[in-house]
Amino acid sequence: MKYLLLCGAALLTSLTSVTAPALAADQHAPQPGTPLPAPASPADAASRPIAPPAATPEALPSGASPPASHSASDGKATPAQALIAKGRYIAAAADCAACHSMPGSAPYAGGYAFQLPIGTLYSSNITPDKTHGIGRWTEAQFVRAIREGVRPDGASLYPAMPFPSYARMTDADLHALYVYFMQGVQPVAQAVRPNSIPWPLSMRFPLAVWRWVFAPSPDAARKSAERPFPTPEMARGAYLVEGPGHCGACHTRRGLAMQETALTAQDGPHYLAGGAAVDGWTPPSLRGEPRTGLGAWSVADLTAFLRSGRNKRGSAFGNMDTAVHHGTQYLTDEDLTAMARYLKSLPPADATQAGWEPDPAATHALQAGGRLTPGQQLYLDNCAACHRSNGAGYAPAFPPLAGNPVVQNRSADSLIHIVLTGATLHGTAAAPSAFTMPGFGARLTDAQVATVVTFIRQAWGNTAPAVTDTDVAHLRKTLTPDTIQSAPPTPVDPAPVRADAVPQRAAQDPSQETAHPAM
Repeated sequence: MKYLLLCGAALLTSLTSVTAPALAADQHAPQPGTPLPAPASPADAASRPIAPPAATPEALPSGASPPASHSASDGKATPAQALIAKGRYIAAAADCAACHSMPGSAPYAGGYAFQLPIGTLYSSNITPDKTHGIGRWTEAQFVRAIREGVRPDGASLYPAMPFPSYARMTDADLHALYVYFMQGVQPVAQAVRPNSIPWPLSMRFPLAVWRWVFAPSPDAARKSAERPFPTPEMARGAYLVEGPGHCGACHTRRGLAMQETALTAQDGPHYLAGGAAVDGWTPPSLRGEPRTGLGAWSVADLTAFLRSGRNKRGSAFGNMDTAVHHGTQYLTDEDLTAMARYLKSLPPADATQAGWEPDPAATHALQAGGRLTPGQQLYLDNCAACHRSNGAGYAPAFPPLAGNPVVQNRSADSLIHIVLTGATLHGTAAAPSAFTMPGFGARLTDAQVATVVTFIRQAWGNTAPAVTDTDVAHLRKTLTPDTIQSAPPTPVDPAPVRADAVPQRAAQDPSQETAHPAM
């Protein structure tokens, strides 16, 4: 659930095709159900597909330590420890913490509320606690839940769990992820609130039909993931975006049955062309539209955004801030660049969209003073100090509004939401400073918010539809403490992995009964 995630001539002229696994599961990867720990050798650990490219430990983010064959006694990670570190890296790539962690609560203990058309769904506890978490799950059960959306008791998971995307993940990656959650995460004996979904919508058996119709089988998903790409880098980027990154879960529109209308770039221009509102935030297009997509962004812009949540063109907010905070900031530059190159390869869904051209009229009016329109006056009084009279902001601290894809999106929900409630751009390892925009909902009426938002969407060359006070009133009513959840102030795994500091699981009573997470 996340926003603004998210090529050269050499790529266009390359005649060599590669398959995703360069991405694919290695031939020696243990199959689901293999006893822990594994792998058997350092070479096997080093060959697993999602492990970050070789780098010095100092250059790697938390959770991205390269596999090593040394023992803990010489200060280097053992193969088992390296596998846990690799699983931690995969958990960041898959953004597990963003949905399964809450501010002020233990990592992965669940409780995040999803406001869905059918009711409220609370994310499950995925720590290795044997009563409230997944501590009794076998690896085969874990893999089936992730790839197919089926719990150990045979019940279907709600598709808020992005198993249609996770179905593309390799055996080796899921094995490392299982090892990490079972051996590298502390169990938390915390029950999750029951879902608030009325009967008969709460019945799970129809979800089996939903999975059969809309979710790909693991075999079909892996076949798609292994399709030819121009370069290994492009294959890697596609795997991360379409698979563990599950970018389409938010940035692709859904059909009447809440299914993603496209799961990969193979499925046509609907993929990553912008999604429906989630918690009052509307995910923009990640394709090549020059105004409402990423057409004006460079590979470097995208890489910087995924690494730090900010660049000269915009800043992350809402659920995208959470995705960067818990996930993409921990990925290597090589992986972030691969994701960016893949996204830049996607043509615009709307090929007729013209590029943004600056218009100085609004700037001249704001700087000249005199008689201002209501929208200009509200902007000058409330917004110009940070975003400037020319709408250029002070990037990357305060993002530009002129030419911003979110500002020009077909839906104004995100802009209305941030004006009403404000937002915090949390610090990351690459950009430690946090910046908070205050909310103006308490001081501006619905009509005033609509007026200033309309001005922003139509000034400096922006061309987006006007906003009405009815639009603002409707969104204001939907904003609750659950829908304005924000990322914790610190990441789930803020400290680097040390060879002598792999978390140890606490002993549990073997007589405890198995409980199945609510999702």
